[in-house]
Amino acid sequence: MTDYYVDRNARESGYREVHTRDYLSLPDPEHRIFLGAFARCQAAVARARQTYSRVDGCCHCCAACRRH
Repeated sequence: MTDYYVDRNARESGYREVHTRDYLSLPDPEHRIFLGAFARCQAAVARARQTYSRVDGCCHCCAACRRH
């Protein structure tokens, strides 16, 4: 299980990225929301979509969930 976070700040495309806790450029605590511990990034992205409609996986730490 890995802890996942979603960035509170959207990219220029309007999408917010989901990151693992081990990502070197993880947003500062005030700019991220803890999603929970999941076995796969797909579950973390689904959880983030309960808060934000435009969510994507980080190309570095959640590449399997990258769509945009």
